[in-house]
Amino acid sequence: MAWKRLACAGLLAAASVSPAAADWDSFWHGVHVGYHRNNAWPHPFSEMAAAQTRAPFDVQKMNGWRLHNTISHELFRGGDGVLTVAGQQHLANIVHRVPPEFREVIVVCGATPTETEARVASVRAAMARMHFEGAAPEIYVTHRAPATGSGELATAVNRAWLQSLPAPRLPDETAGSGGTP
Repeated sequence: MAWKRLACAGLLAAASVSPAAADWDSFWHGVHVGYHRNNAWPHPFSEMAAAQTRAPFDVQKMNGWRLHNTISHELFRGGDGVLTVAGQQHLANIVHRVPPEFREVIVVCGATPTETEARVASVRAAMARMHFEGAAPEIYVTHRAPATGSGELATAVNRAWLQSLPAPRLPDETAGSGGTP
């Protein structure tokens, strides 16, 4: 009876040798990889951390360019959707001064689909008259108009701030002039 148990234990041990060897090799491979990862730390992870840190700022930067590249209601003539002179200058600024990776024109839609189509056609016609290098910027239509305020309010706030500033003046004594030699 004891020899049967011994034979069964031997068969089980022989059957489990090859998977154990494979597990043993993968274990030592994991130890080897972990050793080198720990010795290289933090360099493999620095780029990932930096990319995660920059991601919100990249979103803010893209949103800022979208805001800058938006042609809103004030830059179109009411009713027919033709660009005003200020709108043409803003479009020229987008086409000529915006870096190519951010160069796109975003048109705020009009009151009717016909007015929106007229706005897009006016932007296309104005861009056709401009000379620029590379491909023409894409034109997108949006329903979101940028938040704006009146110029009168901005001027009033700026003037109030300028009036509240104290008069510039130098200190009575400089740091090196006081005391005895």
